[in-house]
Amino acid sequence: MSSIEPVVLVHGGAGDIPSERVEGKLVGVKLAAKVGYAKLRETGSVLDAVEEAVRSMELDPYFNAGYGSVLTTQGNVEMEASIMNGATLRAGCCTLVKDIMHPISLARRVMKTPHNFLGGEGVMRFAAEEGFEIMDPPGQLVTDYAKEALEEWKEGQRRGEVEFARTEIGSSNKYSKSEVGTVGAVAIDSSGNIAVATSTGGITGKLPGRIGDTPLVGAGTYADNLVGGVSTTGHGETIMKYSLAHDILKRIEFLGEDAQTATENSCKAMTDRLVGTAGAITIDRKGQVGISFTSKRMAWAYIKGTQLKYGIEQNQHQEETVQE
Repeated sequence: MSSIEPVVLVHGGAGDIPSERVEGKLVGVKLAAKVGYAKLRETGSVLDAVEEAVRSMELDPYFNAGYGSVLTTQGNVEMEASIMNGATLRAGCCTLVKDIMHPISLARRVMKTPHNFLGGEGVMRFAAEEGFEIMDPPGQLVTDYAKEALEEWKEGQRRGEVEFARTEIGSSNKYSKSEVGTVGAVAIDSSGNIAVATSTGGITGKLPGRIGDTPLVGAGTYADNLVGGVSTTGHGETIMKYSLAHDILKRIEFLGEDAQTATENSCKAMTDRLVGTAGAITIDRKGQVGISFTSKRMAWAYIKGTQLKYGIEQNQHQEETVQE
């Protein structure tokens, strides 16, 4: 295979993102792409690159992951994440993670075990054994914005609008703060090695113990050097039913669609059939990029060479030059 130009591509979540959150999200995804690309150049590892990009967004309260995570009905943060190596198909997944700043790093640590997926009490015990800082007192990841979103959701519940608020399915969000915002990253190096990482706090007003698509291989995350890599975002229950990440890659593999076409067609087909909206970012084995979403907005950015491209609105593609 001829040499491929390395790419680091990130998303900051698809959903009905309020206008006042747009600029913060664009700043955040551009930073994450730069951080991930710098790590790829530094270590040569696509796993390092996607982990570092996602860690950047887990620190940013403009995103629903890590410090910006949304709340359960009981007002708690329960997070989940996954990471996958396209060279080996090894994956690390975690769910029901509490009081840990970087669930994506915990997911990567799961890769050293004989298992793909740890959750609940088991993953928290594993995190402690592996030396992860578990915040004490608990609840330090809860932001004022997340509290306001939950109160807005509860008000909708009192008015009998709970279904809309919980699922985020509609095309017009009555709850301005109740946005989804899973974060993710896909990277490819010059040898065609691919990795994907995805992290989230879930959806506002979710029941305690709810698990979405993010930690599920094939739904929220998938990487295979022979085909490509995908990270998804949006309404988790819908993405889970459709196995969105895997569907995109199978379109590339079996239908011969390019990364952009496959991502567009799969997101649209999912929403047409199941109503719920979503977005995805894709890099195929040739290094081609795909970005699409059926939600109102999705923040994204990628670096290829000296070009940083980014957007958040439908059909928006802006560009900046960055130093190598």
